[in-house]
Amino acid sequence: MININSFIFAFVITLFAGLSTGIGSTLAFFAKRTNTKFLSVALGFSAGVMLYVSTIEIFSKANDTLTNVLGEVKGSWVTVAAFFMGILFIALIDRFVPSHENPHEFRKVEDIGVAKESIDREKLMRMGTFTALAIAIHNFPEGLATFTSAIKDPSLGIAIAVAIAIHNIPEGIAVSIPVYYATDDKKRAFRLSFLSGLSEPAGALIGYLILYSFFNDVVFGILFAAVAGIMVFISLDELLPTAREYGEPHLSIYGLIAGMMVMAVSLLLFI
Repeated sequence: MININSFIFAFVITLFAGLSTGIGSTLAFFAKRTNTKFLSVALGFSAGVMLYVSTIEIFSKANDTLTNVLGEVKGSWVTVAAFFMGILFIALIDRFVPSHENPHEFRKVEDIGVAKESIDREKLMRMGTFTALAIAIHNFPEGLATFTSAIKDPSLGIAIAVAIAIHNIPEGIAVSIPVYYATDDKKRAFRLSFLSGLSEPAGALIGYLILYSFFNDVVFGILFAAVAGIMVFISLDELLPTAREYGEPHLSIYGLIAGMMVMAVSLLLFI
């Protein structure tokens, strides 16, 4: 049984992570240029946090839980299977999002300066709408991952929520730019970008409602191992490639290492 305070805390930080798409949308309207070097380091940092916490902390906790319940051999096999099932799950979601509407396509704030007469408004509106839908689909399992981590360990939940919030910022830009192109309506572009982030807390709630009656150590262990797989895939497939596109390749790696170091130290402080 999940404590009500734990539930509220986990939901609030999941909501925070999801709605950070609105930050990206706001940047698109009020910043003159994208600070690509900062975004490159920030996205690399986010990837470092997620990779370290997934492989060092989440995976090991899942393995400890499952081996305690199922025995060392069976528990270890189940942990590894759940880890790769998490990767397969998020990879399938990514596979079925059309590539030309992929939410991780590189876009910058200054793209808004493109001449209005060269714009195919209908095509751009469709692009923005599909991008918002694609982000909503991607954010759904991210919400469940953040929520589950926060329930199991609040410090892990906060770290993952911050990492996901950072990587949602360029997604907000990706939605708002084409919609603003198509409509000249900042409020509409912001609203669509903001709403796409709501799928993150929605994923948390729906996942919780589905699994509520089954919550036990085995379910938590399997879910935790799957979360580790989801986080690893997001880091390698989305965060690092985007970080390298936004700035110099070395900056993203420096950010990655910094994220790992900060996560390692923060975990040591809670021992």
